[in-house]
Amino acid sequence: MAGHNESSASGKNSGEASNDVPTINAESLQSNMKIVYYSRTFMSIIGGVIAGILGFTGISGFILYFLIMAISSVGLIAKAGFQVHSYFDSWNQIILDGFLGGLLSFVLFWTFSYDIVHIF
Repeated sequence: MAGHNESSASGKNSGEASNDVPTINAESLQSNMKIVYYSRTFMSIIGGVIAGILGFTGISGFILYFLIMAISSVGLIAKAGFQVHSYFDSWNQIILDGFLGGLLSFVLFWTFSYDIVHIF
């Protein structure tokens, strides 16, 4: 993951450098958000296939989805070294982004794999 650019200009003295706000590299932030989105989508697909193969139905499948998303969020935070603000603007970008898109992928692959294994 790419981090923020926290270097200060060389022409400033130490008194002015303490008032600087870390700059955000837009390309790095966009790259990090793509990583979050793709990892959530991948985990949703894998989780949906697992839920379908194991025969989960109803609320138990959705509980599995929420568990997978929680594990994914913790994994992404651990990958960032528990310093989220070095790589993202806020905690919400790791915890919530890609949540609904992942849910649709999860349900699609959940029903598809359930039908293949248990119905046909």
